[in-house]
Amino acid sequence: MQKWARLLYQPSLPLYGDKRVTGSKEHIEISKKAADEAIVLLKNNGVLPLSKEKPLVLLGKAAVDYVKGGGGSGDVYCEYIHSLYDGLKIREVKVYEPLMEYYKEGLTEQFKTGRVPGMTQEIPIPADMLAEAKSFSDTAIVVLNRFSGEGWDRSDKEGDYEDFNPWPAGVSMPKISGEIFPDGDFYLTPEEKEMIKTATDNFKNVVAVLNVGGVIDCRWIEEDSKIGAAVYMGQGGMEGGLSAADVLLGNVCPSGRLADTFAGKLEDYPSTENYHESIDYVDYSEDIYVGYRYFSTIPGADAKVIYPFGYGLSYTDFEVKELSAAKKDEEFIFTVKVTNTGKVAGKEVVQLYVCAPSGKLGKAARSLVSFDKTKELAPGESQILTLVTDEYAVSSFDDLGKVADASYVLEKGEYSFYIGKNVRDAVKSEFTWSLGEDKVVQKLSHKVVPSELKKRMLSDGSFEELPLGEHKDKDECIFEKMQPGTEEALAPTVREIPRHYYVKPMREGIKKFSEVAEGKITLDEFMEQLSTDELIHLVGGQPNTGVSNVFGFGNLYEYGVPNAATADGPAGVRIMPETGVRTTAFPCSTSIACTWNKEIAEAVGFTGGEELKENNLSVWLTPAINIHRSPMCGRNFEYYSEDPYLTGKMAAAMVRGIQRNHVGASVKHFACNNKETNRKHSDSRVSERALREIYLKAFEMIVKEEEPYTIMSSYNVVNGLRASENKDLITGILRDEWNFGGIVTSDWWTRGEHYKEINAGNDLKMATGFPERVKKAMEMGALDTDMLKLCAKRILATLLKFD
Repeated sequence: MQKWARLLYQPSLPLYGDKRVTGSKEHIEISKKAADEAIVLLKNNGVLPLSKEKPLVLLGKAAVDYVKGGGGSGDVYCEYIHSLYDGLKIREVKVYEPLMEYYKEGLTEQFKTGRVPGMTQEIPIPADMLAEAKSFSDTAIVVLNRFSGEGWDRSDKEGDYEDFNPWPAGVSMPKISGEIFPDGDFYLTPEEKEMIKTATDNFKNVVAVLNVGGVIDCRWIEEDSKIGAAVYMGQGGMEGGLSAADVLLGNVCPSGRLADTFAGKLEDYPSTENYHESIDYVDYSEDIYVGYRYFSTIPGADAKVIYPFGYGLSYTDFEVKELSAAKKDEEFIFTVKVTNTGKVAGKEVVQLYVCAPSGKLGKAARSLVSFDKTKELAPGESQILTLVTDEYAVSSFDDLGKVADASYVLEKGEYSFYIGKNVRDAVKSEFTWSLGEDKVVQKLSHKVVPSELKKRMLSDGSFEELPLGEHKDKDECIFEKMQPGTEEALAPTVREIPRHYYVKPMREGIKKFSEVAEGKITLDEFMEQLSTDELIHLVGGQPNTGVSNVFGFGNLYEYGVPNAATADGPAGVRIMPETGVRTTAFPCSTSIACTWNKEIAEAVGFTGGEELKENNLSVWLTPAINIHRSPMCGRNFEYYSEDPYLTGKMAAAMVRGIQRNHVGASVKHFACNNKETNRKHSDSRVSERALREIYLKAFEMIVKEEEPYTIMSSYNVVNGLRASENKDLITGILRDEWNFGGIVTSDWWTRGEHYKEINAGNDLKMATGFPERVKKAMEMGALDTDMLKLCAKRILATLLKFD
């Protein structure tokens, strides 16, 4: 097929021969396998696995009210979804049907009022139906779910504080949340508590199943001995209910591990206190002590943990034996032997943590630096795993010059390593590394310095004061700033193509873009013929083509530059239902992280990339890799984990899989997009150290390991400047330090000023550019042609990567 045939001519052709892969049986099977390995067994006193021959009672509307993933741009339109009830029926388990019909009828009524799956009221169980259910089975499965989405956080606070909202009016999710969850959706509702009590009072065996995409209060599971087992099924995509059924029945041995720390109360997380302190800013006062780094380090915090990071049980047992450990050059290399000592086949995850000397900077007591997952091991079978980390990975960034200013350093002292099944139970290795004097690993310079963050947490739980700087005006502009209502939800201009001879170039002497692809001319030679207006055109989003609904880039018809269309993600290629196309819905990103399986993440990426390409789309707006700073963030289901290393490795595998198809991944949201409330204006105030060690680390890993085609800058402000306008962030760190050569695109309809984004190195403004404002800035001397050319060149260079 001719280069860019799909982009230039839009043939509606299967990717391979005469068989379409989009939403195919084979792709759905990959989604199912990912969901299988994402499920985490939290508790089991011998109740699980269940017998297929034994009838069951399902309690809770979530048994049929299945949440496959979150809402907003992360939603996916697929052919079907399987709830837990569906899954059990597929596996031919007898279920008490009258209660299922009762739940369906009640949900139908709630959906008529605008409620959506996961945002529905628990439905009380009639006494006569409960009596019949007790006689039907002595085993009850209690199912709970939660839902969240883009534009609001897990609370009753409205997520958008704009004066203007052009989007069609819908039901307010924060309002519904306030109605359903009076104490917040982290906690059980009164109706859920009553349902659980009904289960434990009336059934001999009770199993809890959590269809949630984030963290909730699990004290009731751990503390109640009447609850014999519990499963975190996550949000497993279209086949999640079938996967949960297979785990409950023992068809699949659970191998998922938690990607977050489950503490007892929302208040136990240090981010909670100031999460909604202001709509204008968030102080990242806990600094590097996010998630398990906080709970394993700060005195007394570990006692608040119900289920630690990396935790998960199995139906079999494993022995993990350290065989060797050594330092070779800058690398630390550990080999371990994993043996299945139980009675059924299964997989084990092995995790490597470092404990660096606290020194002058203070360190987390544990930091994940490597992990691996075994293949499926039969009883008695063993596998050797090699876990590798290096000096840079265990170093710390000194942002106040206590050891070496603006540098990654290793402080003198003993470096210990821990190997195990989760952060709490990891066992100290006999190998330690002693460093006699402080060592600078990498000398850098100050970037994205906070000016209004007053304090940050230290490793003993106290706080140190930080130097304050001059207030930055995020809305500074050389001419009148655009107002809400003049930039939101605007479609790109459709360029006029004048009448011309179809068989001849529109203008004499035009060099075609295909000549660059064929090596006949250089990209610079091609660009010499482009006018300023054409360069400005390239740095703005372009109209939709085919099935796309989130616009494209490129699109210079007369030069043969194709329009490369994009598609939302990350749990599948998001194509709107009116097109008639149904794609594969994969588990949400947090569930993918819970697999701890890089091969599965790559397979999901490759499969999604195939569906993207088959539908003539070029960039999949995934993976989203913001850190789970707080359980309250409404988009945590789209993100991977509280840990940057797990996030980086799993998302890097996703990028690798996607780009094997010669289509692009767009790694987002760069950076510190950890709150949806007032997301287009809120200032994330974070220290340089926490920024680099926690919030940028996964981006750094992916850029250096996989060279993603694009990075998407985030809506929010970072230390006083909008992320898309932040030159320190985009040019200083991403490009100059990490050598990123791809496109940086804005998030869709940001509040950033287009000329300032170009100056910062943000190449592409989506979904549309503002040529008239860019040109005005150039006339006023605020933007030069060289910077404009550089951004346009990176866009054209990326188009050359597509086939």
